[in-house]
Amino acid sequence: MKLKLRLQLSTMMFLEYFVWGAWYVTMGTYLSQTLQFSGVEVGLAYGAVSIAAMVSPVFVGMVADRFFPTERILAFLHLMGAVVFLLMASSTEFTGFYALFQLYAICFMPTVALTNSISFRNMSDPDTNFPGIRVLGTIGFIVAVNVVSFSGWEASENMFYLSAACSVVLGIYSFALPHTPPKDKGEKVTISDVLGLKSLSLLKERSFLVFFIASILICIPLSFYYAWANPFLNELGMENAGSKMTLGQASETIFLIVMPFFFRRLGVKKMLVVAMFSWALRYVLFAYGDLGPTVWMLYVGIILHGICYDFFFVTGQIYVDNKAGEKIKAAAQGLITFATYGVGMFIGSYISGEVVDWYTSTQSADEITRNWESIWMIPAALSAAVLVLFTIFFNEKKKVQMPEEVSA
Repeated sequence: MKLKLRLQLSTMMFLEYFVWGAWYVTMGTYLSQTLQFSGVEVGLAYGAVSIAAMVSPVFVGMVADRFFPTERILAFLHLMGAVVFLLMASSTEFTGFYALFQLYAICFMPTVALTNSISFRNMSDPDTNFPGIRVLGTIGFIVAVNVVSFSGWEASENMFYLSAACSVVLGIYSFALPHTPPKDKGEKVTISDVLGLKSLSLLKERSFLVFFIASILICIPLSFYYAWANPFLNELGMENAGSKMTLGQASETIFLIVMPFFFRRLGVKKMLVVAMFSWALRYVLFAYGDLGPTVWMLYVGIILHGICYDFFFVTGQIYVDNKAGEKIKAAAQGLITFATYGVGMFIGSYISGEVVDWYTSTQSADEITRNWESIWMIPAALSAAVLVLFTIFFNEKKKVQMPEEVSA
């Protein structure tokens, strides 16, 4: 792979995930503390990302892959997103904020798939080259969160200005990326194709059906972490909470590297069980951790993110890849993504808001108290329930092989 191309794609990935990291981790704190949105409103805001995740495959499959060069669509979406974010930063009422943020999410979420597409289509050996390119995205995400955290912007609209500025940079930079023409130009593509509906036949098999249902259900407690971990840590008084949370991304990278070792020894079911158990454990640690003698519980809970994410989502992707035939592999992965990041996360975002509101007491506009112990025990119980049901009903007899590009 030529150095110029590697630098182009690496820079693209860094900027792409910097844009995301600048707001995703800390937005809950801004909405709940600065704008004083209710728990349900914060949950709905994060649910907008899930709605966009459900719309994104349709846009990419029906428009991006058929009519326009990918790098130009990437440029347009980021420049459009920057404008929306600038408007949103000055919005203080929920209705206006939500409408603008939903529009932004619809602009941003397709860009994740578009950057992957540009990378894969311009690499001669994607299996070897892509991991080294994609890791720059994780670094970009971590850097963005730390910039926001150490700048004291976790409860400030400045995070949106930072993200918008980076979106402008990436939007302009996209015109310098390798020309990537539409790959399906002239071909007939249906919504069934892009949503992976042809893979629904896999649900006839009990083990896959159990996995599919568990994937949706486990994303409900997952949503609590994304929307409420940063507000929780900030309310406890943790200094630079967002920066501390990037330990989760570091953990994710480390566990992805060592994952083949565990996969060969544990197999699919035990890997998924460990992930679900880690989910429940993380929330118990949050429930009883504080900034005193048990501060270690908070750090362990954050670091567990690596196991929670890699052992479930990556293992799940491998399982789906093995179960689906060659003709429907892409469709099956699309279906699981739609179900988890779309349906499961949307339900979870709303439920998390309801739970937070239930355990919130308001003495005055400036005095709001949340019973975080009770709040975190809800997703802990949900995770444990999914774990028990999955352990009982999932029984995959066929041995699942890890792809070479993951096990290398």
